[in-house]
Amino acid sequence: MSTQHNLGTVIRFEVTRALAKRSFWLATLAMPAFIALVMVLQIGSSSSISDQTQGQASAHINFAYVDDSGLVNPQIASAAGGTRIADQNVGVEQVRSGALDAFVHYPADPSSQPVQISGRDVGMFASGKYEAVAKSVLTASVSAKIGDPRLAAISSGQINSVTTTYKDGAVSGGLREALPALLFPVLFLLAIMLLGNQMLSATLEEKENRVTEMILTTIEPDRLIVGKIISLFIVGFVQFLVFSVPTVLGYIAFRDRMSLPNIDLSTLVFSPSRLIIGFLLLLGGFALVAGSLVALGAVMPTAKDAGPVFSAMILLVFMPLYASALIISDPSALIVRFFSIFPYSAPLTAMARNALGTLPVTTAIATIVWLFALAAVALVAAVRLFKYGSLSYGQRLSLRTLLPGGRERGGARG
Repeated sequence: MSTQHNLGTVIRFEVTRALAKRSFWLATLAMPAFIALVMVLQIGSSSSISDQTQGQASAHINFAYVDDSGLVNPQIASAAGGTRIADQNVGVEQVRSGALDAFVHYPADPSSQPVQISGRDVGMFASGKYEAVAKSVLTASVSAKIGDPRLAAISSGQINSVTTTYKDGAVSGGLREALPALLFPVLFLLAIMLLGNQMLSATLEEKENRVTEMILTTIEPDRLIVGKIISLFIVGFVQFLVFSVPTVLGYIAFRDRMSLPNIDLSTLVFSPSRLIIGFLLLLGGFALVAGSLVALGAVMPTAKDAGPVFSAMILLVFMPLYASALIISDPSALIVRFFSIFPYSAPLTAMARNALGTLPVTTAIATIVWLFALAAVALVAAVRLFKYGSLSYGQRLSLRTLLPGGRERGGARG
């Protein structure tokens, strides 16, 4: 097969060119480097913060208190450094003069009235020990009054529960089943954020460098555009690996020191149908956005002219994030249904609903077919627009070019 028809040549060239750019690696490595920096700083400070937080409730401070509730145990309060007094004003005045670290007024009904605390300012974080001590004294006093540790734990809300839900007669996975499929909308957002500009410049670069005539004499426009889009998939996969591998390794190595939650993969439920649907939605959505941005680059003469339209398109893609609460709580809402069929908001909305189990299979199939059909239309438009638009230096290409004979009619009028 000749070079003119060699799709592999285009893919190799585009991937190599992208990976050889210093700006590509700077942008790709910037996020992992930033995460690593945050992790190092957090590891260095997390131990001291944890020690301070745990020590606040057991701190021994010189405080006075007035107990209108009759719930405070004098022995427990005294062990924490407290002295009972009769006059609230005296306690506040002693704090103002520096004679006391703090004063606490326990109201008659602490369940409905706030505990009033006055303290000497020792810094925004350190001053939190006054509230911690006041609450711990009251909690310990109530627990001692109840007498039974089990009743004390129940009254303080320390109750463990296990919920099992059923769907179609079988145990449903709930959040454990949603988490694996939620990876797809995350990947989609990352791909758009990392590759959006590259999608736009895929055709603009040749146009601005005025080398399109030479390219089109050696490669068919359709193979060139398809090759560019496939190369975007490959480059996106490389970026994902560069971004995710350090993050995963950092989580495994420093999870305990950063007090991060432990993710037990054995508890996750991997639903084949949700994973397949999520992957197809990701593929169709990415192809649609990539084809549309490549077509946009062929229409506009420069990146500066394409900027406003590019920003508007990216906003449409990210628009479902503003309705995330409704997507989770009320997937049948009108705005959610609209986002599910509108081309550029459909991928993210459908992937989120699929992960949460609120996307019917028939709707999922229809959305997948819809996205791939629109992606094919965008690809055809991108090929035609690139074929004619890349030769129109310094001016926007009329959309009449998309119509059969449009280029000829446009030339006749010119």
